[in-house]
Amino acid sequence: MGRYVIRRLLQMIPVFIGATLLIFLMVNVMGDPVAGLCGDRQCDPATAQRLRTDLGLDKPVWQQYLTYMGNVFTGDFGTAFNGQKVTELMGSAFPVTIRLTIVAIVLEIVMGITLGVVTGLRRGRPVDTGVLILTLVVISVPTFVTGLLVQLLLGVKWGWIKPAVSSEATFGELFVPGLVLASVSLAYVTRLTRTSIAENRRADYVRTAIAKGLPRRRVITRHLLRNSLIPVVTFIGTDIGALMGGAIVTERIFNIHGVGFQLYQGILRQNTQTVVGFVTVLVLVFLVANLIVDLLYAVLDPRIRYA
Repeated sequence: MGRYVIRRLLQMIPVFIGATLLIFLMVNVMGDPVAGLCGDRQCDPATAQRLRTDLGLDKPVWQQYLTYMGNVFTGDFGTAFNGQKVTELMGSAFPVTIRLTIVAIVLEIVMGITLGVVTGLRRGRPVDTGVLILTLVVISVPTFVTGLLVQLLLGVKWGWIKPAVSSEATFGELFVPGLVLASVSLAYVTRLTRTSIAENRRADYVRTAIAKGLPRRRVITRHLLRNSLIPVVTFIGTDIGALMGGAIVTERIFNIHGVGFQLYQGILRQNTQTVVGFVTVLVLVFLVANLIVDLLYAVLDPRIRYA
């Protein structure tokens, strides 16, 4: 087990370097950071050259990347164009998005797996057909449409929630935005769990457990559900990073000042330091989530062993 963890950690190094290199090249080569600093009016050549020198943009791209990575490993993600440290922006944005992601993941797990188990055990019945139609509708409708519709009905028309989340962004305020953020993933988890449950119901180990006279609940929870959750856990693990990075639309709709809000502002103002810094941390979140998912396989299925 320990050897496997070490090997996976070593595999994460080239993945991290490759991902951050691509992000750095896309942001710094395809865009013009100086143009973002100058705004709508172009800087005069002398000012533009001085800014390029101050930001190190006059150096070769590979040298800029090495300098940036060296600063990252010391905890320095640079300074935003407004003079504020990127780490300070992260300190205010990531806790909000983490709370939003926790709400979304909990709803995704509880509601998605529950609906998947119910429909998987009742495949072909009216409840199964109804849930399948509902999940297909949720998947087909874009998140910004769902978010605006929920905000209009629950916040503006009926007054059940506040249309915009306050600066504190408590868990209670984030429940509805978290549900909107998790809606598509929740639908996929439901359908994935349903398919896995329906397939494993016909497996030999399930028939053996039933033949032994085990209670139905124990057969479902200890045998059927445990083995059926492997593909679901894989999806949820990779979805954690996707939810954190893909919360731009949801955070914009409900005025949540999290990671998505800061990324949107950074892209809009061509603030390269902010964009690269935030995305670098999101890459680390993806890698750690995938490692945890791999380690959970052995817990869910004892047949899996790590060399």
